[in-house]
Amino acid sequence: MTKRSLRIQDAQGYVLHASPWRETSLIAQCFTRDHGCVAVVAKGAKRPYSALRPVLVSFQPLMLSWSGASDIHTLIRAEAGPVRLLNGRGMMSGWYLNELILRLLAREDPHPGVYDAYEAALTALSLTGSGRSHAAVLRRFEWLLLEYAGYGVDQPLPDFDDQDTEPALRQALRERLDQLLESPLRTRQVLMDLQRY
Repeated sequence: MTKRSLRIQDAQGYVLHASPWRETSLIAQCFTRDHGCVAVVAKGAKRPYSALRPVLVSFQPLMLSWSGASDIHTLIRAEAGPVRLLNGRGMMSGWYLNELILRLLAREDPHPGVYDAYEAALTALSLTGSGRSHAAVLRRFEWLLLEYAGYGVDQPLPDFDDQDTEPALRQALRERLDQLLESPLRTRQVLMDLQRY
């Protein structure tokens, strides 16, 4: 099998970020369970009647098929799973999760544990209503992302719902993430600003 004939069928995944490319296409950064972060070009996805246009949205489970061996693959098909609604702070929290994945994980390096933690976090964010419960979801995901990606901390799993230890846990995780990232996360600052309201 040559590299040109590489073809992936029905990979579970999510769109983390999409940006316009040329007149009618999108480049989507996707996170898949079995293939890690992959970049795909969705040809014609910006056209008004494209079948891909309503499907390639963030936070929705997808079945993705693509081909090609370059850094950016060609998306062949994307099918949506059940709709998950994130509103307000939940959506900002979801963007924060997406940015963490894009910044911390290497391209095409599978992390099924991170994928499962991401899916669980999105489900929890779609069900939570208060800022405190969002904080617990974010701390749990940050902890598991660091652990599964090989940057974990040498401590037992904390109680993420304990409101008394949440500020210290948030600070410890922020310091650990800042050590790994070269520049601050944009969505983190927005989340911090939202906590004041």
